[in-house]
Amino acid sequence: MDLHPQPTPGTARPWAFPAPERGTLDNGLTVLRCHRPGQQVVAVEVCLDAPLDAEPEGLDGVATIMARALSEGTDKHSAEDFAAELERCGATMDAHADHPGVRVSLEVPVSRLPKALGLLAEALRAPAFEAGEVERLVRNRLDEIPHETANPGRRAAKQLSKELFPAALRVSRPRQGTEETVSRIDAAAVRSFFEAHVRPATATAVIVGDLTGVDLDAVLGDSLGSWTGDKADRHPVPAISADDTGRVVVVDRPGAVQTQVLIGRVGADRHDRVWPARVLGTYCLGGTLTSRLDRVLREEKGYTYGVRAFGQVLLSAPDGSGAAMLAISGSVDTPNTGPALEDLWKVLRTLAAEGLTDTERDVAVQNLVGVAPLKYETAASVAATLADQVEQHLPDDYQARLYSRMAETGTVEATAAVVNAFPVDRLVTVLVGDASQIAEPVKALGIGEVTVVTG
Repeated sequence: MDLHPQPTPGTARPWAFPAPERGTLDNGLTVLRCHRPGQQVVAVEVCLDAPLDAEPEGLDGVATIMARALSEGTDKHSAEDFAAELERCGATMDAHADHPGVRVSLEVPVSRLPKALGLLAEALRAPAFEAGEVERLVRNRLDEIPHETANPGRRAAKQLSKELFPAALRVSRPRQGTEETVSRIDAAAVRSFFEAHVRPATATAVIVGDLTGVDLDAVLGDSLGSWTGDKADRHPVPAISADDTGRVVVVDRPGAVQTQVLIGRVGADRHDRVWPARVLGTYCLGGTLTSRLDRVLREEKGYTYGVRAFGQVLLSAPDGSGAAMLAISGSVDTPNTGPALEDLWKVLRTLAAEGLTDTERDVAVQNLVGVAPLKYETAASVAATLADQVEQHLPDDYQARLYSRMAETGTVEATAAVVNAFPVDRLVTVLVGDASQIAEPVKALGIGEVTVVTG
């Protein structure tokens, strides 16, 4: 029998995160374009300078309702007609609000790009904000809130933000508003917020895909270039303060068979030079199934299906004074809540005393840097990352330099970064579970004063 010879691997080609071309339209809209050969589905991200901090007092959630209403009809199309036009293009459009601002996302086959960009421009230029549609969106949002409150993970995140930040800061409150604030939102409030904050001069559009044969300048001129608005400065980023005094808050859920664990504090954002080392060290601590936390809490003790450590940027400022949430998250069975936390703290103390190993560091680099070409295989993933950089006031080559810096980071540096990120005496722990069973065992650990609140 003749067999084909075993294939041999080819020579690895150098890879770097794609570099965009930056420009500005006549109306002041900043445009980042990135040609990606072979990507026939074009991804568009529009970053609007409408941050949650700009929401009027007592109207938390108006940015979310405005974002959802952008695709619910315009001056030319009803909500149903607008959805039908998008469908004819084979396009999807979505929008959401977060602390940095509102993000509008569009994906469309390149052959339908002009039509889809025209619809996007229509939504940004003249949304209808019909009273009936806004009322429907408000009702939908009010229906979502009880489900979020019932979700242990969402409830823990809400409590942690409330614990860390002063009540006056918008980051201390739910991103999409509360029942009290959302119920006050009407079409007039949505339109007022839109008119105050949505304009091309403070917005950025990111366009990624195979642009071969596309006269993008002409397409943009006929679509987003027709969007007009007053010149204005970008909304200032508020200074963030936080209280990370070590303590434990138990959100009581009588009868819960599991305890949701969320441990966190606030640290510097991606402008800080230590960020690449922190990403590497945090990955070693809890970034994957083979990380230290999983090896102990999941594999050795069987307390949990998995525990993750991560850093999430909250807000960034051009001067680098932003903040990121540094957190450890997971769930454990109720009887083992105390033992699981005890072992988690032992992992952190051992890490501080003995450091990471070179093997852990090498595996983390391989997993984070080595898989980057696959992670950014689609136009949508590249566009989303470029939009993140825009919102966080980072240079266009940040992601490319981040991977280079992580590859150069040594074991000692990664250890120092993760130990400083998760000091055992400066962690706020939120537990959503049965207080009658978990409060006393947790008090005995001595990891901070224990307070019980109703769920």
